[in-house]
Amino acid sequence: MTSATVETRTGRQNPLGAFWRGFRTFRRTRPFWGGLLAMIAGVPILYFPYAHLTFGGLTIAMSTTAGAGSLLIGMLMIALGLAGWFQQAVRVFAGIATILLTLVSLPMSNLAGFGLALLPGLIGGGLLVSWAPLPEPAAEPTAVAAESTAEAAPQPVGAVHQEAAR
Repeated sequence: MTSATVETRTGRQNPLGAFWRGFRTFRRTRPFWGGLLAMIAGVPILYFPYAHLTFGGLTIAMSTTAGAGSLLIGMLMIALGLAGWFQQAVRVFAGIATILLTLVSLPMSNLAGFGLALLPGLIGGGLLVSWAPLPEPAAEPTAVAAESTAEAAPQPVGAVHQEAAR
């Protein structure tokens, strides 16, 4: 048996390639990067009020009264990023809300997670607002379809009277 006589396998041959093609289709049919940046921006806002940062022997606890607000803002930004991915109808609302939550997080949650959430939040919100689906490709009209539409087109009123007079 040689390689020339071996029957080819049907179906997809590379599962990793099939996954990548599916992911590429997923990415191209929704505001992927805007949603991803919105979720990335929610993580530092959510993390820093509850974290205990250690620099050498010095422990810094950022637990303040803004912890509940930071929790709410961070979770909402992650939810808005997911909504932008899976519900394209609300992408404009999700983008505007992401921008507003990012700006509200400046005074509410440690300067927007020490500035780590500011740029991803603003850019992600802008990408969510500005994304639009590609238009459907128009079908090429055939000669037969063009003739049938020309016959069905309404005639001017004067032409109807002229045909009736004949």
